[in-house]
Order: sequence, then structure tokens, then C-alpha cells
Amino acid sequence: MSALGFVAPFLIVFSLFIVIPVIVAAYFAFTYFNTIQPPTFIGLKNFVNLITQDNVFMMHVLPNTFQFALIVGVGGYVLAFFLAWLLAQIPKKPRTILTLAIYSPSMTAGVAMSVVWLILFSGDRAGYLNSILIQIGFINEPIQWLQSPAHLMTIMILVSLWNSMGVGFLAMLAGILNVDRELYEAAYIDGLKNRFQEIWYITIPSMKPQMLFGAVMAVVQTFQAGDIAVQLSGSNPTPQYSGQLILTHIADHGFIRFDMGYASAISLVLLIFVYAVSRFCWRLFGERDD
Repeated sequence: MSALGFVAPFLIVFSLFIVIPVIVAAYFAFTYFNTIQPPTFIGLKNFVNLITQDNVFMMHVLPNTFQFALIVGVGGYVLAFFLAWLLAQIPKKPRTILTLAIYSPSMTAGVAMSVVWLILFSGDRAGYLNSILIQIGFINEPIQWLQSPAHLMTIMILVSLWNSMGVGFLAMLAGILNVDRELYEAAYIDGLKNRFQEIWYITIPSMKPQMLFGAVMAVVQTFQAGDIAVQLSGSNPTPQYSGQLILTHIADHGFIRFDMGYASAISLVLLIFVYAVSRFCWRLFGERDD
């Protein structure tokens, strides 16, 4: 009973904020629910409509999401490991300062979004990027960066990569710093030839728990970053759906069109995506019992 008493607060909070909402959302996914009338059970109709009738989802949302996840998720994960490895090679004092500088954007994303990025990519002549390009003669008229379908996704990826060095990055840095240095010495005695082999055969296998944690955090952060398109462009849907991701699509149907049943169906699909990618990461970096 004493052990149950220690675990009970976590179980209660986890059930209230994770388990019950997921169950409720799964139920709403099989209903028509407009937030005013009681939910009406319609079976698989929301999922059929999602696959066969939602052209925005199939033509824009899915390709955008996969592109965003591949570059920001995979690219950000590799970048986090690379930066962590570089920082591990320098003395402690500069490493601490640089780690804080790299990690701090993940703590100040909302403020930095409004103060830095919106001003930088402002569509008038006062915007920093437009002002610089006009002064050097590269363009004659200001470009609407955040309203342009040709540029919005690129800016979203840039901002997300800048903001992706969070706790996963810190976990990787801690993992690299805690690798036993004697392993490297023994490996070089046994024939290890270069730094790449050092990373592949010693560093990564010695920090699989941190690699797994970083991978899971990258997956979660990538799929929950859909709101960045709305923050940048100021609208949902985004201009010509150029920045529309799954999370943005859920918000569009749930909080703008008030079709909570359909939004719940999309969120259930998103949950399946996140679970599948997380399982893949577990198979790559999870500990195996021999």
C-alpha cells in the first residue's frame, strides 16, 4: 500500500491529463460533434472523409508534414548530436557559455518569435531582411516573406531548427560527456583510425538511452510545432495552405470550424504517427535483452 501511495499522485495526474483526454478524443473521432449539439455516432465516416474527400489534407497537409518532419525532426536531431559532440571537445567554461546560448532559444520561443523573427521577415521596408536586400540592390520592392507560399515553409523550417536545441540536446551532451574515456584509448590501441569510427563504434553505442530520449523528444517537438505557421503568417489556414501541418489542420477544424468530431479523427491519426515513429526510434536505440 505504501508503494501505491507514492505512485498514486502520478497515476491520478497521468489519468486526468493523458489517458482520459485520449479516450474522449478517440470516442469523438467516431462522432459528429459541433460543440453545441450532443455528439452523434457516425462510425468510420470521419476517417473515410479524411482519406477520400479532404483534398487539403491529402494534397497539402500530409506532404507539408512529412517534409517538415524529415528536415526539422531528422535534421534537427542530427544537428543536436553534432553540436553536442563539438561542445564536448572544448574546455568546460566556454562549453557552458555556448551550451546556454544554444539551449536558450528553446526557453524563449514565444518572445523571440514576436520580437526577432516577425521583425526580421516583416513584409514592408522596415523589415530587416527586406531593408538589407533593398540597400544592396538585390530587390526593388519588399517581399511578403510570411505571406508568400514560396517562402513560408522555408522560414518555418529555419525557425524550428533554431528552436530545436532543447532538452534532447542537453541529454546528448550529458551522454557524450559521461562516456568512459578509457574506451576510446582501448579502441585506438585495437586499431580505431579516426574520429568518425570513434563516434560510430564508441560514442553512440555508449549513450543509447540519451540518443533514444533525444529521438523521442525530437519526434514530439516536431509534430507539435504546427502552430508555428499560424504565429508566423498570422492566419489559419496559412496562405494557400503552404504551411499547413497536421496540428494546424486540427486547429482549423476544431477551433475555427467547430467540427470537433473530425478534428478528433485527425488527432487520432496524428497520435498513430507519433507512436509509430517513437516505436521505430525505440527499435534503433532501445536496450535489447540478449
